[in-house]
Amino acid sequence: MSTPKPTRTPKSTPRKASRRGLAIGAAVAAAAILLGVASYTATKPDAASSAAAADDSPAAEVSADPQAGVYPELAKLARRDAKDTLAQGRADAPVVLIEYADFKCGYCGKFARDTEPDLVKKYVDDGTLRIEWRNFPIFGKESDAAARGAWAAGQQDRFWQFHAAAYADGAKEKGFGEDRVKALAEEAGVKDLGRFTEDVGSEAAKSAVKADQDEAYRLGATSTPSFLVNGRPIAGAQPAEVFTQAIDAAAKTAKSAASGKNAKGDK
Repeated sequence: MSTPKPTRTPKSTPRKASRRGLAIGAAVAAAAILLGVASYTATKPDAASSAAAADDSPAAEVSADPQAGVYPELAKLARRDAKDTLAQGRADAPVVLIEYADFKCGYCGKFARDTEPDLVKKYVDDGTLRIEWRNFPIFGKESDAAARGAWAAGQQDRFWQFHAAAYADGAKEKGFGEDRVKALAEEAGVKDLGRFTEDVGSEAAKSAVKADQDEAYRLGATSTPSFLVNGRPIAGAQPAEVFTQAIDAAAKTAKSAASGKNAKGDK
């Protein structure tokens, strides 16, 4: 079995930022190891085909112990903002999957096309799971342009439609230049393209993308996609069962915690 190539690590050094007062501690150091080292061996954005990528991708291990590999400090990164247009699922869902991704990343596209729809159908639709997107552009100017375009589409409630268009088969090969990003917005059904163009170039878009990017850097993520499932780091577009196992374990833990609180309340 050949060893998969990693995504390109960005050359720039991230600025220090603390949007929510995140304390950099043991949990974050552990995530840096898991998301940094694991993503080196689990991510291959330039794969010739999805089949080849799947064959080369090693499966991450998810322990049968629901608490194993889970860091409560990282679970607090879930924003649970009901007005967040770059998220889907109930704000109070027991499980939150945070995805740090780049629209130029081939493996991110693979996850978006092959795995995410089934997770939405199985877990989001029944209220178990919430998916929160974080823009993590690491492949240069076009990555950043696509990220700002996605954010701008979200301002008109068309983020997920833009997400689908940008991750469609063959989309990234067309690039994400200014005209292409606008065409994707039109494909996504963004109604006010004038406002969209203004939003793409706005300081608000740049600030929002940078906040997401800085959050990923603080976690030690160096490649895409990287995930957190209720504080459990997962690196790469792993097989679907890796995500279902992690979500099932997190849901079980959340249910037990809720039962414990109810029991105490009855006393």
